[in-house]
Amino acid sequence: MTLHFIFLQDEFEALKKKESRLLVVDFYATWCGPCKMIAPKLQEMAKEFSDVMFLKVDVDEEEELAQSCGISAMPTFQLYKGGEKVREITGANAEKLKELIAEKK
Repeated sequence: MTLHFIFLQDEFEALKKKESRLLVVDFYATWCGPCKMIAPKLQEMAKEFSDVMFLKVDVDEEEELAQSCGISAMPTFQLYKGGEKVREITGANAEKLKELIAEKK
């Protein structure tokens, strides 16, 4: 399982550039109900898709990073491949997210 918490914008940018696997970035807030609801499903996906890297960004702790990624609602999931954003989904729709991961990995 590959699930990492991101704390610095530089760390995020470096991962985007060097990582060849699909990156799934979960922009969440600790107070967000839908974020809490989808968190266990995200853990399951991280186990299922071992060839995908899952990142979590707390938008309150990393406000600058969230703003630079255009985050305005939580949860928002951004998918990156080869350093480029390939998809984005807002909301706690686990099935849709799983479909996108399978399609893009």
